[in-house]
Amino acid sequence: MSAYAASLASEPPSPASGPEGSRELDRPRKVIHIDMDAFFASVEQRDNPDLRGKPVAVGGARERGVVAAASCEARRFGVRSAMPSVTARRKCPELIFVRPRFDVYKAVSLQIRAIFADYTPLIEPLSLDEAYLDVTENLKGIASATQIAHEIRARIRAETGLTASAGVSYNKFLAKLASDQNKPDGLFVITPAQGPSFVEALPVGRFHGVGPATEARMHRLGIRTGADLKAQRLAILEQHFGKAGPFFHAIARGIDHRPVQPNRERKSIGSENTFARDLTRFEEMRAELQPLIDQVWGWCERTGGRGRTVTLKVKYADFRQITRSRSLPHDVQGRDLLERISLELLAPLTPTEQGVRLLGVTLSALKPEEADQAPQLSLAL
Repeated sequence: MSAYAASLASEPPSPASGPEGSRELDRPRKVIHIDMDAFFASVEQRDNPDLRGKPVAVGGARERGVVAAASCEARRFGVRSAMPSVTARRKCPELIFVRPRFDVYKAVSLQIRAIFADYTPLIEPLSLDEAYLDVTENLKGIASATQIAHEIRARIRAETGLTASAGVSYNKFLAKLASDQNKPDGLFVITPAQGPSFVEALPVGRFHGVGPATEARMHRLGIRTGADLKAQRLAILEQHFGKAGPFFHAIARGIDHRPVQPNRERKSIGSENTFARDLTRFEEMRAELQPLIDQVWGWCERTGGRGRTVTLKVKYADFRQITRSRSLPHDVQGRDLLERISLELLAPLTPTEQGVRLLGVTLSALKPEEADQAPQLSLAL
C-alpha cells in the first residue's frame, strides 16, 4: 500500500453531513481528476505529424473566430481557449489554425471513458476532456488511488497516443487543484495531512468556483489567499457571497463533501455564434438567431429534455457582454415559444449603435420528460 493509501485509511471520519443529512463515508474518499492535455489540439497533432511541435489552435482563423483549444506550444505564447483569433494571432504570428473535428474528439473521449470504466463505475464527466473518478472502492481492488492514476495515464497514452494529467486527493476540490500542478503529462497527490495547508498557500483565483468577478470581490474584501479566506467567518462569507458562502468556508479548510456523481443531470443547453461583421439591426440579428434556436430545440427533441428559463447572450464589438433571461412557470414546450421569448428579450436591445459580434441562446432549469413520453431519453449525454 502506498503512503497515500495508508494516510487515507488512517484519516478519521468526517463528522459533517451531506446535503441529505446523511453522514459522510466512514473513511475519506479516494478521488482522481483526469484532465487531458490540450485535448483538441493534441488530437490534431497526433493525426497530423506536420503539426507536432508547432503552435496550433483549434478554431476559426477568420477575424471574428475564437480559439476552441490551444496546443502546449501555443500556450507558451499566451494563447488560450475562448480567446479571439485575432488576439491569438497577434500573440503568436506563427500560430496554425485547424478547423475543429468534434466527431473525432467525441470518439476519442468515449475511448478514454471506457478506460475509466475498467476501474470504477463512479465517473463524473465534466466535458469531453476531463472527469472525476471515485476509486474508494474500485473494480480491480487496488488499494492505492495513486497507482490507479498511474495505470490510467499509461493506458491513455498506449491506447490513444495522448497524454493526460491527474490529480489524486480525498475530495473533488483538491483533486482538481492537484491535476493542474504538474501539467502537462503530470501526476500530483494531495494527502489528507497536506490538504488544509495546501489550500492556505494558494491564491483564491486558483480555486475552482472562483471566477474573475468573484476573485475581484474577494480582493476588495482583502481576501487574496486560501489563508485569507479561512480567516473569514461564515456569516461574513454568506453576507457577501450568498449561497456560495458555505462552500467557500469549507474549501478554505480543504473540505468538500460533494460526491462523484455518475448520473449528473445537465442543467442547461445552449448555442452561440460569433459573426463575421458587427450586427446593429433587429432583423439581421433575428435571422442569425434562427439556427441557434434550431440547435437548442433540436437537442430538446432528440432527448426529450425541457426547460423553463430562456437566456439571451449578447456580446458587443468592445467585448462587453450582457445576458437577459425569462423564466416561465412551466416548461417551454415548442420551438415557436423558444423563438418568441428569445426575440422578446432581444427587441429592447435594438437597434444599437454599438455593434453586436456574438449572440447566444440558452435553455436552462432543465428536466427530462417521463420515459413513456420520451423513449430516446437514454441517448442523452
